[in-house]
Amino acid sequence: MIEPGKSTSRTWSWAPDTVPAPSLTLGVEEEFLLVDAQTWRVAPVAPEVLSDVGEVPQIHSEGTRYQVEIATPVADTADQLRDELTALRRVLAKTAREHGCRLLASPSPVLTVRTPPHLNDDEPRQRAQFQRFGALTDNLVGCGRHIHVGTLDTDTAVAVANRVRPWLPTLIALGANSPFWGGRDTGHASWRAMAWSTWPSAGLPPHFSSTAHYRRSVELLLTSGAALDTKMVYWDMRPSGTWPTLEIRAPDMSPGLDVAVLQAALGRALVAAALKSLAAGEPAATVRDEVLQLARWRAAHDGLEGYGLDPFTGTELPAATLAEALLDLLAPELAAAGDLEHASATLATLLRDGSGAHRQRAVYARRESLTDVLHHLADATESL
Repeated sequence: MIEPGKSTSRTWSWAPDTVPAPSLTLGVEEEFLLVDAQTWRVAPVAPEVLSDVGEVPQIHSEGTRYQVEIATPVADTADQLRDELTALRRVLAKTAREHGCRLLASPSPVLTVRTPPHLNDDEPRQRAQFQRFGALTDNLVGCGRHIHVGTLDTDTAVAVANRVRPWLPTLIALGANSPFWGGRDTGHASWRAMAWSTWPSAGLPPHFSSTAHYRRSVELLLTSGAALDTKMVYWDMRPSGTWPTLEIRAPDMSPGLDVAVLQAALGRALVAAALKSLAAGEPAATVRDEVLQLARWRAAHDGLEGYGLDPFTGTELPAATLAEALLDLLAPELAAAGDLEHASATLATLLRDGSGAHRQRAVYARRESLTDVLHHLADATESL
């Protein structure tokens, strides 16, 4: 394992622990697919499922009629977050079964989806998206997990994002769970990361020199036609347009609640470490955009089982080494939040048993059946 401070990069360090760790809250948005329990193809029944769920304000529609979304209330602890995710998933899974469907915590539909997809008929915005962006809307069936860390004002969220940005590829590798898309193996561990980045407003966020720079960048997306509105700022990370949070959007959706909590805990720890660095007056580390872009692709391609790039130097390293180094780097912040034991155990399990992408491919290899993969994902989603 590469130790922070002894790595190939002098920038693998944060502010000294004399700076107190801030108190930060968590929230998670999870996007799910609805698939027919017999054919295993996506089913456009989200409006009916949502209608039968009843008055649950944390459950919402998504971009297509194949999808539903949950958004947890604000949580102070990882245990509280897990409880909220569990309760909301159970409601959705039960209602989906009542409609002859299975709930799928999958970033991709696995099987081919008819195009154009069934967009959300209740959202004129979705129709406007299709009119402007055409076939790009096919990628709306991709499902992600969005982690909100707060409370942060916009100025602070922008400054923190610059410090968190180098580690977005590692978060993609940790969550990689979409090797299959459109009925075939894509050759990538996270094809969702690649498919989603075809949107002109998606991918890595820029390094912002100021909040004014951030606002100009968003305005350019709007005036250029790359985004209809600020909700279409699809960067892997952004100051939330709705909540006083930094929103980390890079990871794939995945069935396991342990992985969901790990991603949230790492996201909060990254923000906490960045805040300590800001308080100590440390400048953000310099990262070359071309290196970080390649690191993002390598993370999406190799996932956790292959290799990644040190975001500061471009040196090729095992993805597992980068993940372990991030955990070591954030150990003080994870410990302060009470998350270190869970994070360490979950990462150890991932490194032992393989990422979501690895497990999907192992299931497929037994009988070369994509239906088996979908059955595996549905069972794992409902194993709460």
